[in-house]
Order: sequence, then C-alpha cells, then structure tokens
Amino acid sequence: MSDFSDSRLGAATATRNKRVALAGLGVVLGMVGLTYASVPLYQLFCQITGFGGTTQVAVESPKGAIARQMTVRFDSNVAHDLNWTVKPAASVTDKIGIVDTVNYVATNHSDRPITGTAVFNVAPERAGIYFNKIECFCFTEQTLAPGETVDMPIVFFVDPELDSNRELDTITEITLSYTFYASDNGGS
Repeated sequence: MSDFSDSRLGAATATRNKRVALAGLGVVLGMVGLTYASVPLYQLFCQITGFGGTTQVAVESPKGAIARQMTVRFDSNVAHDLNWTVKPAASVTDKIGIVDTVNYVATNHSDRPITGTAVFNVAPERAGIYFNKIECFCFTEQTLAPGETVDMPIVFFVDPELDSNRELDTITEITLSYTFYASDNGGS
C-alpha cells in the first residue's frame, strides 16, 4: 500500500512540477513579447499624449493664430561618434498658431559620407502635445558627403489650444532640442 501511495504522490508532484514549469515558461515568453512591443507602444503613447515632450505631427495649422506670443528656442547636441557640428536655429518669437520655418545647419567634418539621425524632445514636457511639426529633418536619416554643409529645415507651429490649458498660463518659452547620432548602418 505504501508503494501505491508513493507512486500516486510522485505522479501528482510531477504534474504540479510540469504546471509550474509551463507557467514559468509562459511568464518568460510574455515578458519577452512585452519587451519587443514596449518601444512601439511607448512611442504611440507619447505621440498621443505628448508625454516626455513628444511633439505632434501636422499638415497645417488648422486653427489660425491667437494674440498670445510664444518664444521657441532651439538646441542641438551631437553624439561623440558622429563627426558633425550642428548649429541650432535662432530663437523665434511669434503669435501662437503662426507657422514658422527655421533651419539647423549641419556640417560633416569627416573624410567620408556619414549618415545620421536625430531624436528630439520639447521642454517643458507639458507643452510637447501643443508643439506641431509639419516638416522636420528628424523624420528621415540624413547623409552628408565629406565636408558637406546643409540646411535642415523645420516647419512648425504651437497649437492655440495651449492657451486653454491653465497649467501652461505662465509658459512663455518652449525649447525644441535635438540630439544627433550616427545611424545604425555604421554611419555610412
């Protein structure tokens, strides 16, 4: 009788161990799947909410201008492995809703073509949802020939809806900052 109980107990333990192993494997696979999905989901969340200073993409300024003015400052940083200099555009002060065009100026100081890309953010972060880019060099990779200097335009406006957000009543300046990196293709 003892042998029968031991074999039933052993079979029950083996079944529980298999369930625990399968549950653990399911958790691991779920975590791997979420890891791969997290970047696009986070980007989508930021684009919808403006979280982290993520700007919006627009075709035009649909609401027109309002009397309130806003200064937009521009900033640039270049990663150490990208042999470029990038001069940011001069600050712009204009009525909210007006479409403005500015240019960053990039120069490749290497003796070979280099492909770079830019990531951006807006400060203060709460204003990101109201900052709309119609055209921007950050949407595509840029390849500069050796010694080449190029103008890199940004066409943008600040959405007049910003004026209805009471938390942003004291905001008079927005900073658009770009960080430039060599592209994943090795910079060429």
